Amino acid sequence: MTTQDVQLKPMGINWIGLGTIVRREVSRIMRVPIQAFIAPWISALLFIFIFGFVLGGRIKEIGGHRYLEFVLPGILMMNIINAAFLQSTSAIYFQRFLRFIEETLVAPLSYVEMIVGMLVCVVIRSVVTALGILAIGACFGVIAVDNIFEFLFWVVAVSTIFGELGIIIGLWANNFEQLNILNVFFIVPLSMVGGVFSTIDMMPPYLRFLYYGNPFFYWINGLRHAMIGFHEGPPLVGVLMTVGLVVALSAATLRLYATGYGLRE
Repeated sequence: MTTQDVQLKPMGINWIGLGTIVRREVSRIMRVPIQAFIAPWISALLFIFIFGFVLGGRIKEIGGHRYLEFVLPGILMMNIINAAFLQSTSAIYFQRFLRFIEETLVAPLSYVEMIVGMLVCVVIRSVVTALGILAIGACFGVIAVDNIFEFLFWVVAVSTIFGELGIIIGLWANNFEQLNILNVFFIVPLSMVGGVFSTIDMMPPYLRFLYYGNPFFYWINGLRHAMIGFHEGPPLVGVLMTVGLVVALSAATLRLYATGYGLRE
């Protein structure tokens, strides 16, 4: 019986194996707390202070809310995306680079369990990052979550999307430069034109397509609605797009694992 036969064999959930993956990745996160948590919290603090507190003090209410209240959800979403992507890319890439991914592949775990174990850690890191930023926002007198269930949906769903994208990039990349391609050329630029610091009405009409054609806009808009009840785009579009991406990326990630892409070299 081959390793692939074991992986595809129908079985119940291996809770011990799944828990082991989660504990291993959480332990890895806790060994680098400055990189995993302190750095994004400091980055968020600077954004909140400069753009929200200093600049926001010179801007009137936007959408019926203080400017700092308006920008906080966008800053929060940017850091959730970065945390999720960096967690999964680094996890899968270093498993390949240090050649201990074979230990996971020969374990009595299904591919679904391997992927879910990694994504649980992605969500944990994203949630802890989000809680820290909310605490920072509270220090500036802005903390509001109008709908906790909607808030959790956006945090978990977007974390899952970028966790799966991180796995795909981590399987494809052969060096550290390739590992950062998505972050440099897509995540950062699209975040900046995703409505973090401005509304659609503040953009010239001929540039508004940068918002409506940008998935980051719908994620930021959704989280903003969950936190302060303000939204600009159609919420259903964002929800359907997000669920569709989760399903599509889940299928793609599972397919890559099943074919051994980037895993068996």
